[in-house]
Amino acid sequence: MIIVMNRFSVTPGREADFEAAFKDRAKLVDQQPGFLCQDVLKPVGQGVFLTMTRWASMAAFEAWTQSDAFKQGHARRHPGMFSGHPQLEIYEVFESTWK
Repeated sequence: MIIVMNRFSVTPGREADFEAAFKDRAKLVDQQPGFLCQDVLKPVGQGVFLTMTRWASMAAFEAWTQSDAFKQGHARRHPGMFSGHPQLEIYEVFESTWK
């Protein structure tokens, strides 16, 4: 299992817009083979927002990033919402209590 994490630096004052964008997302990833779940985390106080997706394998995640559904799901643009590019991090889970 892998966890793919994106760190989003949201422009101050646009936090509610970011939350609304995720609540209104196309949800295309939810149907992808090997997709297990997604958590969207907001900071307590100030900080970066995080998305964490769990995948059965790196191959499943890579297939998602090459799919038409990925392109469609990432087609929306939100000018001014971010103060920088998202930072992608990928981790292999070697121990977990997740069920």
